[in-house]
Amino acid sequence: MFKLVSEYKPTGDQPQAIDYLVKGINEGKKFQTLLGVTGSGKTFTMANIIERTQKPTLVLAHNKTLAGQLYSEFKEFFPENRVEYFVSYYDYYQPEAYIAASDTYIEKDASINDEIDKLRHSATASLFEDRNVIVIASVSCIYGLGDPIDYENMIVSLRPGMEKSRNEIMKKLVNMQYNRNEMDFKRGTFRAKGDILEIYPSNQEESAIRVEFWGDEVEKISEIHKDDIELESNIVKNKRIELDNKVNPLTGKTIAIREHVMIYPNSHYVTSKDKLDRALETIEKEMEERVQYFKDNKKLIEAQRIEERTNFDIEMLKETGFCQGIENYSRHISGRPAGSAPYTLFDYFPDDFLLLIDESHATVPQVRAMYNGDRARKDSLVNFGFRLPSAYDNRPLKFNEFEERINQCIFVSATPADYEKEHAKDNVVEQIIRPTGLLDPKIEVKPVENQIDDLITQINERVEKEERVLVTTLTKKMAEDLTAYLR
Repeated sequence: MFKLVSEYKPTGDQPQAIDYLVKGINEGKKFQTLLGVTGSGKTFTMANIIERTQKPTLVLAHNKTLAGQLYSEFKEFFPENRVEYFVSYYDYYQPEAYIAASDTYIEKDASINDEIDKLRHSATASLFEDRNVIVIASVSCIYGLGDPIDYENMIVSLRPGMEKSRNEIMKKLVNMQYNRNEMDFKRGTFRAKGDILEIYPSNQEESAIRVEFWGDEVEKISEIHKDDIELESNIVKNKRIELDNKVNPLTGKTIAIREHVMIYPNSHYVTSKDKLDRALETIEKEMEERVQYFKDNKKLIEAQRIEERTNFDIEMLKETGFCQGIENYSRHISGRPAGSAPYTLFDYFPDDFLLLIDESHATVPQVRAMYNGDRARKDSLVNFGFRLPSAYDNRPLKFNEFEERINQCIFVSATPADYEKEHAKDNVVEQIIRPTGLLDPKIEVKPVENQIDDLITQINERVEKEERVLVTTLTKKMAEDLTAYLR
């Protein structure tokens, strides 16, 4: 159950707003608006709504900074529940592009933040394990992910006593995009020593899993602490490892003995061998059609380019199950028809989830704008033979597709825009009174004449009270001139 932990109780307008919105959700209203002034405790109201409705919840924010702030607040409100963070995992991202005017091809270049990648995997893993999950996401969550059914089917479930050989599990881990690494044991890797297999799951950072075998049977599963893993790595590197038949081959201490463990894939784009084989056939077929199209239109450079690039990717997929830019083949891998919507984070949620759109006046327009920007960039890539037309289907959701995936939604904003007013016409609740009791300052508008003299009079009043003054001007130049004058 969602359990809200706070020393504060709803005050001011909050109780009325919470009751109104919860009643609307229980009555099945699709759109509602929480119109709350800045500082009125809208986040606390959202937390109370989640506790009262007990629905899995997606909180959508328009940038990483706001998402990070909401994540830390909801973690404090729900310390006993799963609060997850799902934003773009790129610290730096240069998308693949082609500028025809200067014949410049820009290769995709990105720096992935490992911590955020771990949190993304943790979010999708939580949605498979539990209903009571809150995911704080930025608008990047409307971008394509792998098929949730494929993702779920690739999960490895281990219990002591089950018949499964070490090699069989290792083979499955490789298919899940884990790498074997005996020296640098980090997230998304595994290592094997004798009858012991150690796995560092994609959705964990503080601990890894140690599986001990007796022949082809899983004998014992332990969770090892991260500090002990680092200690073990140092011992291996310094070649001072001591073997003792009575203890584990390494020095790691266990946090707990596990009766069951689920290992999640190391990529959201994993798929089964059968699906991958089918995908390779359809990719090859599309490539042949595209090459023929270019040749028919006397575009021989483009024909050669798309053939070479696609054949290289096919070879990589055959040998490793992965290639650079695998997301561009997501339609083939998941077996979707051309033009269909991609799988996104929304598909990992249960059907009855609740969507809270924070700062909706900024978030909704951003969701609306993402598809067209992505499409414009891909046009030149496809037209000049850098990508197959199926790359169009690796995209964010169109706005109508986003709307189709909404079950019930609350817009949260101090300044709702036309979209919110249109969709939640009669279902608006205001939150005007701040819990602190602070009021908005009174605003006076004065004439332009003698404004500097008036300003100095105002400043002198504040100086007598030993208070501070902030003066804003229209330009930097005006600020410099005013500063010089006042000095």
